[in-house]
Amino acid sequence: MSFVTRIADAAKRVLAEPLLHFLVLGAALFAANAYLTRAGVDAGAPSRIELTLDDLRQIAVYFQAQWRRPPTQEEFGALVESKIKQEVLYREALAMGLDKDDEIVRRRMAQKMQFIAEDVASAYEPSTAELRKWYDANSAKFAQPGRITFRQLYFSPDQRGGRAHDDAAKALTRLGNAPIDAKVAVGDPMLLQDYYGDRSSEQIAKDFGPAFATALFALTPGRWQGPIESGFGWHLVFVDSIVPGRVPAFEEIEGDVKTAWLGEQKAIAWQKAYDAMRAKYIVLLPKPPDDFMADAASAISPGADVSSVAPPSEATPE
Repeated sequence: MSFVTRIADAAKRVLAEPLLHFLVLGAALFAANAYLTRAGVDAGAPSRIELTLDDLRQIAVYFQAQWRRPPTQEEFGALVESKIKQEVLYREALAMGLDKDDEIVRRRMAQKMQFIAEDVASAYEPSTAELRKWYDANSAKFAQPGRITFRQLYFSPDQRGGRAHDDAAKALTRLGNAPIDAKVAVGDPMLLQDYYGDRSSEQIAKDFGPAFATALFALTPGRWQGPIESGFGWHLVFVDSIVPGRVPAFEEIEGDVKTAWLGEQKAIAWQKAYDAMRAKYIVLLPKPPDDFMADAASAISPGADVSSVAPPSEATPE
């Protein structure tokens, strides 16, 4: 029997031994158990949350900006833990898919996209020459309205009927050149005050109506005039003073001009960014039936709380 034959026979006997089978199977089970144990430890290991020095500095700065003093150790520790709590809850919420199909989350993310686009414009510092040139083209936006100080006497159609206008005219004749505080003629009581100091046309219009405000600013100061009609009835008016409207010089309001310029640049930057993003999408909309709006209106019953119906956000991307 050759040497090779003897080796082959010995190998067959060894491989046929049940003990060898047991040892190989045990080694395989041990290796599998070790692998699964390590995988389990890795899977159950806590996720890492790392706060940087900048994070901690920002927490302290925010506190000091709000309370005008540095936080104590206890306060700072509570603030740090609050930051950690927010991050933990945020990650857990993501893991649970709570960010999916949430209108509030969608709006917030859309809003952040708008802020990012606007921040590009905020980073640019305009020169005085640029602001002045922009102001020259937009000075009408900064026009200051005229202002008026006056006293009024009221004549009520509810109390006087058709005589209200004539009674006001007769009272004006008696007043003549009487001063602003004359008590010669007595009007009727009303809910509005009888004396208005330093008011704009818009303010007067809110109380008496646009037609009354327009007529009031056309009067000459220093004497009783009228009757002027408002939404309430008829009035005699003594204009004490009128300050004409004007457009201020650039130097007077340079700070306001810069704020308005920045607001416009933000709007332009946002619109440009959105147009670029919008161009990447093809939006498919169904054709509403003819009675679509009527059906939508009927879906909300009378007296229903429509505040719970979230309106579509203009900032929400398609």
